[in-house]
Amino acid sequence: MNIKRLSACALLALGLGAVATAQAHRAWMLPSATVLSGDNAWVTVDGAVSNSLFYFEHHPLRLERLEILSPTGAQVEAQNRAEGRYRSMFDVELTEEGTYTLQMHRQGAFARYQLDGEPKRWSGPVNRIDEIPANATDLQVSEIDSRMQVFVTRGEPSNANFKPTGQGIELLPLTHPNDLVTEEPVSFQFLVDGNPAEGLSLLLIRDGIRYRDQVGEIELTTNAEGRVELVFDEPGMYWLEVELEQPSQHIDGAKRRLSYSATLEVLPL
Repeated sequence: MNIKRLSACALLALGLGAVATAQAHRAWMLPSATVLSGDNAWVTVDGAVSNSLFYFEHHPLRLERLEILSPTGAQVEAQNRAEGRYRSMFDVELTEEGTYTLQMHRQGAFARYQLDGEPKRWSGPVNRIDEIPANATDLQVSEIDSRMQVFVTRGEPSNANFKPTGQGIELLPLTHPNDLVTEEPVSFQFLVDGNPAEGLSLLLIRDGIRYRDQVGEIELTTNAEGRVELVFDEPGMYWLEVELEQPSQHIDGAKRRLSYSATLEVLPL
C-alpha cells in the first residue's frame, strides 16, 4: 500500500507553484464545524470565491444551486441566507442523526464569442447552444460539469448519501470524510461518470495559506482503481480539488471540463 504522508516538510517542498496558485480564484464553502452532537445541532456555512483559501477578499459564492441532503436523503432548507460584499452564508439545522451533504452541482455549457466586435458570454443547458447567434465570431464553447461538496455529521457518521449518480467527478469515500484524524490512513476513490478514474490529479491545500510563505499544495494521483491513500500529519481544514478535461460527447469540437472540490476537516488524534 503506497500511502502519501502529508508532512510539514512535504507541504513546503511541494509549494513551488505557490505564486501561480495564489493568483487563482477558488470557490469554496467553509462550515463552522463538521462533527456535532446533541439535540440542538446547527452549522453555519460561509461561501466565497477568493485568491487565499478561506479568506474573504474577492466576492461571495452564489447559492442558487445549493442543495442540502439529510442522512436519509431528504431535501433540507438552508436557513438565514445572506449575502455580503465578500461572502455569503447560511445555517443548517441538523435534526437527524448521521451525515448531511451540502453541495452545488453545475452542468451545462459556457461560451465566449465576439458579436459585432464586442465580447459576449453565454451559459445554459447543452441542448440550448443554438441560442448563440449564428453570426458570432471567435466562438469558444466548453461543456461544464462541476461539483462542490461539504459533509457534516451529527452523532454517528452514515453513508447513505455517498451512492454515485454516474455524472461527472464524484468522491466515493472509503474513509468517511467526517472521520479524518492525523496519523491515521485515509482512502478515497474517485469516479468519472460512475467509473473508477485512473490518473486523476488531486490538489490538497491546508487552511492558513495567508499566514505562511508557501501555499504548500499537495499533489496526488489516483491509481488504477481511482484511489488515493494518504496520512495527514497536521490538523485543520483542507480544500481538495480535482480537475479533468476531455472531448465533449454532446458538442462537436468542444472540450468537456469537469471539476470536483470539497472542504474537509482533519482533527488531531
